[in-house]
Amino acid sequence: MPSFTLPSPLWSIALLSLSISACQPMSADDANSDTANWSCQSQTAPFAYSTCSIKAQALTDGRYSLQLFWQQPDSTQPLLTFDALLAELPASQTLSFAMNAGMYNENYAPIGYTVIEGTEKRALNLKEGGGNFHLLPNGVLWWNKAGNVQITESHTLKKQMNDGTAQPWYATQSGPMLVINDEIHPQFNPDSTSLKIRNGAGVCSDGSIQFVTSEMPVTFYQFAALFKDTLQCPNALFLDGGIASALYAPSIEQHDKKEMGVMIGVIEHEE
Repeated sequence: MPSFTLPSPLWSIALLSLSISACQPMSADDANSDTANWSCQSQTAPFAYSTCSIKAQALTDGRYSLQLFWQQPDSTQPLLTFDALLAELPASQTLSFAMNAGMYNENYAPIGYTVIEGTEKRALNLKEGGGNFHLLPNGVLWWNKAGNVQITESHTLKKQMNDGTAQPWYATQSGPMLVINDEIHPQFNPDSTSLKIRNGAGVCSDGSIQFVTSEMPVTFYQFAALFKDTLQCPNALFLDGGIASALYAPSIEQHDKKEMGVMIGVIEHEE
């Protein structure tokens, strides 16, 4: 093998360049996030929150899919945790990010409409009652088999399913709606003092679906205004809050260990 010697000044420059290159840190985003299609970020304004987003178009080409996860394979037992979900994924699939997908009862079963791979697990819940779920209007985050994602008010979705214009392949119902056709939920009070950790999802005007968790207690109005004004999502849905909020986003070093009911996540499929 031939060898050669650089002149002394050039050799010094080469060593310096290698040293600088070796010391450059690789960001978690560079290591884990396909920023052309999806990304996770931590933000500080208008309050501290974490958001993971994926371009809607990326969910229709086969490389990525948005999925709901609830029960263990061949079992009625819930998965409960992100770790259990990760353990069940095939080697050809990678979980890009995930969060809790709605409200559940003491058995970790969803209390609202739930569809997984075209199978209805829970019927559409149009009952009136107390609690956040019944702070009407509530809504459904759903997508068809082609991967087209929408958030629709619950009664409107019922009409669309009846006339065949909506055919959910996956669906999760929760409440209240945060933003409805570019308007903040009419029952939210800008002067409210009810502060809680909250998480939700929005279908946004830039062609993305945003999954957001507040990192500090906020009011419903503040959380809805984030989706409407900052993220520009004409429709957004509250998923849950308090101790039920959970996020798996390794690109920003988030990996909650909480137990939950249904989970929602973006899967990358090996090409």
